[in-house]
This record gives sequence, structure tokens and C-alpha cells, in this order.
Amino acid sequence: MSKWLERWEPENSDFWESTGKKIAWRILWVTTISLTFSFATWFMVSAIVVKLPGIGFKFTTQELFWLAAMPGLAGGTLRIIHTFLLPIYGTRNVITLATFIKLIPCVGLGLAVMNPETPFWIFLVLAFSAGFGGGDFSSYMPSTNLFFPKRLKGTALGIQAGIGNFGVSLAQFMTPIMLGVGTYGASQIFTKINPKTKEILGTSEIFLQSAAFWYIPVLIVMTIVCWWMLRSVPITASFKEQLDIFKDKHTWYCTVTYMMTFGTFSGLSAAFPLMIKSLYGNFPDAPEPLKYAFYGPLIGSASRVIFGFVSDKTGGGILTTITGIGLIIGSVLMISMGLVAPTSIEQFPMFITIMLGMFFFAGIGNAATFRQYPIIFAQNQRQASGVIGWTAAIAAYGPFIFSSLIGLIIGATGNATNFYYGLIVFLLYATYVNWWYYNRKGCERPS
Repeated sequence: MSKWLERWEPENSDFWESTGKKIAWRILWVTTISLTFSFATWFMVSAIVVKLPGIGFKFTTQELFWLAAMPGLAGGTLRIIHTFLLPIYGTRNVITLATFIKLIPCVGLGLAVMNPETPFWIFLVLAFSAGFGGGDFSSYMPSTNLFFPKRLKGTALGIQAGIGNFGVSLAQFMTPIMLGVGTYGASQIFTKINPKTKEILGTSEIFLQSAAFWYIPVLIVMTIVCWWMLRSVPITASFKEQLDIFKDKHTWYCTVTYMMTFGTFSGLSAAFPLMIKSLYGNFPDAPEPLKYAFYGPLIGSASRVIFGFVSDKTGGGILTTITGIGLIIGSVLMISMGLVAPTSIEQFPMFITIMLGMFFFAGIGNAATFRQYPIIFAQNQRQASGVIGWTAAIAAYGPFIFSSLIGLIIGATGNATNFYYGLIVFLLYATYVNWWYYNRKGCERPS
């Protein structure tokens, strides 16, 4: 079979039933598995950095937040590039290469954590390269949008993005497990210290490098599978032709709404472990961040899958409005109950509960917005794919923005209250944009 399909007409029911759906679903499952490991490698840095001080690295709290933020900066920047690659090089070539190059941060980080003398700038470069896994989302989703008919876009995009988002939890869930598994290199001595008295509470042997090395065989296999099984839709456009999406104001409004949903999801996912450590880590019997952090992305990913099906029935506009209201209420509760400026460890359960609630609503919004965009740009599916790629690119700066701002604010004030004040202002604006243009009765582009 040729690398490029000769014909692709998903809205033609005869073509879809006889030929299209078999190819489309096969492409969807292969790319979804690959995308899951994109998210996992993108977020592996945020799971690894919380262990660096314990094995001898002398990085400050703010430097650790910078390491957690760097993959977000790279992911967003690379998504802008990926936005334009698919119509030029096709699904097969782009996805296969994107899967292969994620080996770079996995090998590099595994080697770097084995030597406590590794300088901070090398970690910054490797953390940036972890953004390869964040950048390629803007090729995966536009590809899936092209393969499916309108009536199934919400379902297909919800399945792919939702399961792909599970990669965040996969990284945070597997890291503690892999710490006890020797893969390559000697173990390190992890020392647990009381943050107030500096008393050594205990030591243990861990293999922090295994938290990065275990991805290597998986990525090699998936590279081969992608090259062997993927095909490309015969819809092409030059870089210059693709720039036409920026002449439509709705490209910018969609960017705002996806920043509200995915920007919040990815930003909180990256900052969650270090927030637990920084806000609640100095109390007696402080919680272990990685025991709780993976629940947030897990819940957000699950709600994205489930509400992908729902949005095909209800439309995405109303669900995005509900998402905005839910996130605003969560942020108000965080401030009013003092959960981001805690005075007692007794506040920790409520902090976790509300954070998980915010992940749940962000997941709903992620499904709903990607159901909306192909409808908002129904007149041109190539443009719709471009807008999906572009909005995903900007929202991918969420980990960088959230982690760097939270790190700066906690460093200056000792709490994250001011960050949540700013978040509320943005959420109010984004919710209004969605309601006015895409949700209210008589709106410009109901979706």
C-alpha cells in the first residue's frame, strides 16, 4: 500500500463503510498509543525532579520549578512548528519521526541523574528536549480530524486526546515503581530529610535513571509500528497557504478557550507534584507528592474520553461554558479556604479534593473544545485541522506558564494565592468568550 492514500472521502457514506472506517480506526489506535507515550515523556521531568535533592543534587526550589516548566516551553514552541507539518509531509512521516526523537530526552535524562555533578544547564537542555513529546500533539490531532467524518470527530478526537492524556498519569504512576527496578547503572542513595530540623529521617536505594530508561524499548517498537502501519491523507497545502487561519478572528477566540481547558489541565499537571511539596512539604508527616499527583491527570484524561462521546450529542459549547464555571468555583474555593496558603496539614485532603475536581472539569473542556473547532470551521476541514494544531500549540505553554508563575509566587510569598487570583480573571474572560460566540442563543457560530 502506498504511503499516501489516493482517495479520502469520509463524508461519503459508501466510501466510509467500504473502505474508510477500517483505515481510520486503525490509524487512530496506532497514533493514540504513540501519543500516550508522547505525553508520558513530556511529563516525566516533573515526576523525576522531586527526587533530585534526595540523591545529592543542590538545586533550589525555584530551579526545580524551572526544570518542570521547561518541557512546557518547548512543547508549546514545537507545536507551532507541528501545526504546519502535516499537510506538507503527511501523517506517516511526521508521526514516525516524532516517535523516534523522543528517545533523546529518555536516554539523556537517564544518564544525567546518575551523576550528581551534572550541571543545571544540562538538565535545562534535557528538560527542553522532553518537549518533543508535547510538541507532536499538533500533528496527531489534526491528522485524526482529517480521517473521520463530522459525526464522529468528537468521539475520535476525545478518544485520542483523552487516552493520550493518560500518559501524564502514566509518567507519575510509573516513576515510583521504576525507582525500585534496576535497568542500567548503579543505584543511588536517597536521603529523606526533615525540612525544618534537617534531621535525616531515613535512607533507601533507588534507580532514578530507570524512570527515564524504561521508555526506550517502547519508543523503538512504536517507531517501527508507526512506519509500518500509518498512511497519509491526500490533503496538502504549502506553509503560506496554511497561514490563512490567522485572518479569521475565531482562530484567536478558540485559542483563548483551549488555553482555559488544556492550558489549565497541562499546567496543573506539571505543577501539581511540586505544589504538594512546596505548600505541604514542611508540615510533620508531610505527604509524598508522587502518591497523589498522578490522580489529577488520570481523572482529567478519563473525563476527556467520556465527554468526547457526550459532546457529539450535546454540542461542545455548553460543556465548555460549564467547564469555565467549574474551574472558577474551584479557584475561588482554593483561595477562600486558604488551601494554597495552608497553616495545617489538616487542610491537605480538601486541597487534593478540589484540585481533582478542577482536573475533572478541565478534562470535560478538553473534549468539548475539540468537538467545537471542526464545527466552527466547518467550511474548510484543512483550516479546522490547522486551528486544532495552533490552539493546541498555545495551550501547551500551560506547563511553562503555570510552573514558572507558581514557582515565582511561592518563592516570593510562600503561598500560591496570587496565582489563583490571576487564574480567576483569565477564566472569567475565556468563559465569556465561549458563551458569547459559541454557546448563547443567537451566537455567531453555535457549536
